[in-house]
Amino acid sequence: MDYGVETFTLPQTTRARPRGSLAPSFGMIARMPTPQQNPIAEARTLPALFAARVAETPDTVAYLHYDGSGWASLSWREISRRAARFQAALRAEDLLPGARVGIMAKNGPDWVAFDVAAMGLGLVTVPFYTDDRAENIAWISADAEVKLIVVEGRSHFRRLTAVEGGLPTVQRIACLAGCFGCSVARDHDPRAVAGGDWIPEEGVVFDPGDTAPDALATLVYTSGTTGRPKGVMLTHENILANARACARCAPIGPEDGFLSFLPLSHMLERTAGLYLPMLTGSRVAFARSATQLAGDLVSARPTALISVPRIYERVHARLVQQLETQPALKRFLFERTIAVGWRRFEHEQGRAGWHPGLLAWPLLDHLVARKVRERLGGRLKFAICGGAALAPEIARVFIGLGIPVYHGYGLTEASPVVSVNRPGDNLPASVGMPLPDVEVRLSPEGEVLVRGPSVMRGYWRNDEATAAALDADGWLHTGDLGRLDEAGHLTITGRIKEIIVLSNGEKVPPADIEMAVALDPCIEQVMVAGEGRPALVALLVLSDYGRGYLAAELGMDLSDDALLADRRVEKALLARIRERLSGFPGHARIRRALVLATPWSIGEGLLTPTLKLRREAILSRHAEDVDALYRGVES
Repeated sequence: MDYGVETFTLPQTTRARPRGSLAPSFGMIARMPTPQQNPIAEARTLPALFAARVAETPDTVAYLHYDGSGWASLSWREISRRAARFQAALRAEDLLPGARVGIMAKNGPDWVAFDVAAMGLGLVTVPFYTDDRAENIAWISADAEVKLIVVEGRSHFRRLTAVEGGLPTVQRIACLAGCFGCSVARDHDPRAVAGGDWIPEEGVVFDPGDTAPDALATLVYTSGTTGRPKGVMLTHENILANARACARCAPIGPEDGFLSFLPLSHMLERTAGLYLPMLTGSRVAFARSATQLAGDLVSARPTALISVPRIYERVHARLVQQLETQPALKRFLFERTIAVGWRRFEHEQGRAGWHPGLLAWPLLDHLVARKVRERLGGRLKFAICGGAALAPEIARVFIGLGIPVYHGYGLTEASPVVSVNRPGDNLPASVGMPLPDVEVRLSPEGEVLVRGPSVMRGYWRNDEATAAALDADGWLHTGDLGRLDEAGHLTITGRIKEIIVLSNGEKVPPADIEMAVALDPCIEQVMVAGEGRPALVALLVLSDYGRGYLAAELGMDLSDDALLADRRVEKALLARIRERLSGFPGHARIRRALVLATPWSIGEGLLTPTLKLRREAILSRHAEDVDALYRGVES
């Protein structure tokens, strides 16, 4: 099908092996080594890649996890033994190849070991978010007909057993409690077993199996901002192709260390934070929690961090808060550092000439930038930002401080990375160039279309949704709006279904406005509304800093939630928002705002597990509040 629109593809230096190829599996190759072969490069399934990495560097540190007193390490040989023990436990369950098995656990060695163990036996891993709602877990479990679920500890076990209907397809629930043991009251649920009883002390040698490369490896359910999640079917080929393409975008190797923070149930973390380091032989440290991330960055000192914009936004907000209390000279030095650092970056990227002001960089770096970098570990080479757009102003601050932020774009259906900026070609206003072997084009309506070896097989048992997403020529219709520049850099401009159309016909992309408003350190969460209305309004949640700042500015006790609805609070916030939106067209002005006392959460179903707004759910929850705001606008 010819769309007659812009297309960009990187040179095809490698191609994925065609589906249906009769080339031998890795299991066969591993038993017939030759000097010319590179087992890691030849691996055609994920467990085969794992086995090849173990054979290549058995005693190198693979993973670090916090054991209460400090970072404990596991070598590739040790994680392989753990995976072998999981395989022994799974074999005892008599599951047939293709059966779906779930995991609901925090990032850690057990997650990795279970994942590769299951796939080595031909099983299909279904990851669950640890903070997902019980009804969502129940729906996914039933839809995928999950036979077995491994959970982290008692809180996750209780969440499963509280599910209405009792998870009828599940035959076994194994509770790990962090490592290999916990006490689970078996009489509470006859399917339950403690990890120490289920997993044998010794297992056979890890078996990568002989699964076909185009076999289903995992079912990943999209978090979805509307409707029920859909099960994305990803094969071994899909994920390996994506990880290998990512590895060709930056010089990542055994000397690098990743800090695994995003949940491994998120495909960005799983591909780029698990399988990519497995390819490159890099070390992975598993962060303890969101609240301890700052400490983990300092102690683990990673060179690579994969995160969503919210983390960078929070660090930026803290910097802004601290600067507001500093003397004028320190504020000037910080601003000067950002300006010179950004000019330096643009010069290194070949987009600006040399300037005498660059001579000040060594001093500014010593006085300002280096101190901020040390708070992030001091060694970051790759700060990857995906999942949503990061405000250009925030990216400019980090890059100006010498912290290389690389924007990327992807979706679960593409395994997930589609495009990313590179060290030698970093255009922060874009999400970079398509990966090697990935094609990107725009439809006549501006929708981003993607084709390549990492694009999903389809949606699990949902032919209608699959047909809507994948056309006859293999193009994945992403639902995102974008543009391509002459060089091929992709910029995402919005979602097709998330454009607000005002009653006067003006179209407004809410995400752009929300991003600008969220730059204010007083505001923790924001959602813009206005579909079919004469103007925009906003629902806001204040940060802790914002409450304190406004309380002092207005002389009010804002610890009393009732006072958040005071008109003086609204006027003060509208003035701050107006400043943030000064560069937007007139119809993008926020006319009214309501401050909510309680943040939106995943547990209430108002945020996705990746912290995206569930707009319909939030509007439904606050329908009366929004109507009340408009009574003062529409008159």
